[in-house]
Amino acid sequence: MKVKNKSFFLSLIGSILLTVGNHLPITAAEKINFIVGPLRLSLNISSLETFADQGTIDRRLADYFRMAGVGETEQIQFREALQKTVDIDPVLFSRLLRTEMGEDMLSRWGEHINIQGGRNGKYALRGAIVKSAFDDQGLSLINILRNLPTNIQINLNQARSLATRFDSIIIATNFFREEISQLAQQEIANASPTNFSTLPDLRQPGKLPVQTSQWTLTDSKRNRTFRVYIYQPQLQQEIEYPIVIASHGLASSPEHFADYAEHLASYGYVVAIPQHPGSDRQQLQNLKRGLSRQIFLNSEFIDRPKDISYVIDELERRNQAAFSGKLDLNKIAVIGHSFGGYTALAVAGATLEFENLARECPGRLNLSLLLQCRALNLDPEVYSLKDERVKAIALTNPLKSAIFGPQGLSRVSLPVYVQAGKYDPATPFVLEQVRPFPWFNSGNRYLSLQEGDTHADISELDGGLGELIDNFLYLSLPEPELLTSYNQALILAFLQVHLRENQSFRPYLQSAYAEYLSEGEEFKTFLITHDSLEGLKKAIAKFQTNHPSIKF
Repeated sequence: MKVKNKSFFLSLIGSILLTVGNHLPITAAEKINFIVGPLRLSLNISSLETFADQGTIDRRLADYFRMAGVGETEQIQFREALQKTVDIDPVLFSRLLRTEMGEDMLSRWGEHINIQGGRNGKYALRGAIVKSAFDDQGLSLINILRNLPTNIQINLNQARSLATRFDSIIIATNFFREEISQLAQQEIANASPTNFSTLPDLRQPGKLPVQTSQWTLTDSKRNRTFRVYIYQPQLQQEIEYPIVIASHGLASSPEHFADYAEHLASYGYVVAIPQHPGSDRQQLQNLKRGLSRQIFLNSEFIDRPKDISYVIDELERRNQAAFSGKLDLNKIAVIGHSFGGYTALAVAGATLEFENLARECPGRLNLSLLLQCRALNLDPEVYSLKDERVKAIALTNPLKSAIFGPQGLSRVSLPVYVQAGKYDPATPFVLEQVRPFPWFNSGNRYLSLQEGDTHADISELDGGLGELIDNFLYLSLPEPELLTSYNQALILAFLQVHLRENQSFRPYLQSAYAEYLSEGEEFKTFLITHDSLEGLKKAIAKFQTNHPSIKF
């Protein structure tokens, strides 16, 4: 992972300041107090201000750098991190920090960054961050430091432990990248060779012209109205068309799947993409305008899967009138991104496991828990969300480990494709994709790892959030079109085999095809199948033995 300030995780000062800084909390009114057992050390904010503004290291800061073993290169990087400003929408950002998810995030960091006396520092952090976002000097770490209303204190032993756990995630990411690469190579060695250059290129559009339309549906039982975007091929009398329903992620929209839908429709699929009101881009705008206090409504855990089932009902009702009776209602798949991955799993039979969720929610390293743990606000009952009409699911960057757990995911027995991103901070691939992969009860499962995938196309994020991520992650990223082409080809192959039952596409569902797609590319994609399940379990056990701080 190309992170310029990674070395800070290996040093004392870096562990405290930059680990904190990468998540936007750092500083004090006059000084930062560091607690080491019975000892209390302090660093004046003015020392950091002088260093940030002039590059001058006073005696006190020099002592800390020397104690932490911070060299000249790390000092330059640290100064850059202090000065870096982000042009972000301050209204949206301040309201995000006041949502349940924002409060949870600040509380988690406030456990490690206390106000003087040892109390949780979340309110001081939020005040400084918001004030900096509105300030003419802009949102930067040094400005957050200036704006904290009171001194803060950091327990160095706790900070070291937290930094070590973060380092373990980085180590795990690299470890499992290599393990998946090796497992893919084993599958390639065990398979008969295929000359993919002689086969049709699944990255290219199909031959069928595509038509689009938009429906507005109202489910009177739930008093819920939402849009559905339909992508369909030009219908031919002698052919039936399988159905794919796509579920967008949190604060996103049906347009997220437009490229996928057009691609699939050109190969003969009818694709329906519902809007999920209450967790879509419009809900984010409602938050920004002060019309809502939350980035999503807790009822979305139930309403999203029911949206999928209602769309299937509507397709059945409109089959004759809109599709000349040509829909193949026995062949329905669901694809979903992030929160949409949760949605797809729920209709595929995964059950919400509230006891498991309550155990997992104190976790600190998995950002997706900020969303998953909101389900604890639901009544802890058995929700009937499975739709037997769904025959296969394809998931990109799904969140699932805590809300479903091993028991809930074991109820998924139909074919499943999971795509993970190596750079994904929102649903970390080690915790959300590798760890739960063995929990499915499916003999047809596929795990694809994409290097360079960050969960979402950063350029599409609103309110300056894209720039925020770009500035603080320091990543070298591929063009989004490359990652889309990987997924379009592999998901198409998955659906052709497991929904359409067209076995001529099975060669594309081999590790060798992912290798072929990656030829000449800096950012690779890897694919492993059910054949690598035991090997992946062994790798998980090996890593857990060597790194017990990461729970598998």
